[in-house]
Amino acid sequence: MNVNVTRDRLPTVIVFAVLLAIPLVFFDPSTTYISRRFIRVMIFAILAMALNIIFGETDQLILFMGGIAAVGAYTTALTADALGISPWLTLFLGALFAGVFGALVCYVAARRQFTVIVLAIVTFASQMIISELLVGLRDITRGSTGFPFSGLQLPAIEQATGLGSYAIQFYVLVAIFAGVLGLYTWLRRSKYGLAFAAIRQDEFAARATGVDVIKLKVFAGFIATFVIGLVGPFYGQTTGIIIPSLYSFNSIDVLVLIVLVLGGLRSRYGPLVGAAVIIYIDNILGNFGQWRTVAFGLLLTILFLYFRDGIVPSATELLAERTPLGSVLDRGKAE
Repeated sequence: MNVNVTRDRLPTVIVFAVLLAIPLVFFDPSTTYISRRFIRVMIFAILAMALNIIFGETDQLILFMGGIAAVGAYTTALTADALGISPWLTLFLGALFAGVFGALVCYVAARRQFTVIVLAIVTFASQMIISELLVGLRDITRGSTGFPFSGLQLPAIEQATGLGSYAIQFYVLVAIFAGVLGLYTWLRRSKYGLAFAAIRQDEFAARATGVDVIKLKVFAGFIATFVIGLVGPFYGQTTGIIIPSLYSFNSIDVLVLIVLVLGGLRSRYGPLVGAAVIIYIDNILGNFGQWRTVAFGLLLTILFLYFRDGIVPSATELLAERTPLGSVLDRGKAE
């Protein structure tokens, strides 16, 4: 095997070896608190990876990730309940519905040539509309009180492997993260990556050279919102209930934006590192009571001051300069 290929795959092997070992080392059947924290890290890592595809690659800043996740969650749960089948069978239906909705918004934005700010405002308004609809359609969605949800369990696998339900859920999310990471890596290294770079640098010049900007933006928007809609039900599964407030702007969009920027925009592993840091900080600040928000803001300010380009790119550059790992890490600073 080519030495360079081996070096490229080394970070991936290390990352997934650590992820696969986490349930075996840290998950305790007697307490679910730690398990929920790790599952939350994986959920926000996947959401940030999806935002990387649409915002990092094509400069489309969407602020309705919570709404899209809710669309996926409610479609999955309500359809399964209406048909009397397992939510596993409707999971991709919810993701597809979310993806089509996201692609439609991106199509309108691309056709009308919305700027980043205008698209952010439009999608933020969509987030408010979705939230109000979920509360207002109480005969269907059960309004602001929501409904219990625990349909995404795999008891047969739990019994066969001896692992708990949270460990199985964590491994399912690791598999989704691996799939999204593989898709993102392929996009960046294919002709789509070149086209995305052209759109980021100068959209009008890209149009002039024959790049189908509308098609590519809709394509990126569909992939990102499909992934967000796919993860939405797992977020509800973690809390045991699906309610509109769970998918609000403050609950999801703000954290995902921080995770992505802190981890490193257009970084392959930045979303995972950023999610781990933010969820850890959010966890240890739980004892600060009313000062939690202030302490959280101050810590984030410090992190952004010293890791302005993101933790992963900054750490990679530092290691490449000062350690023998540089020969490996310098091959892809953005990774």
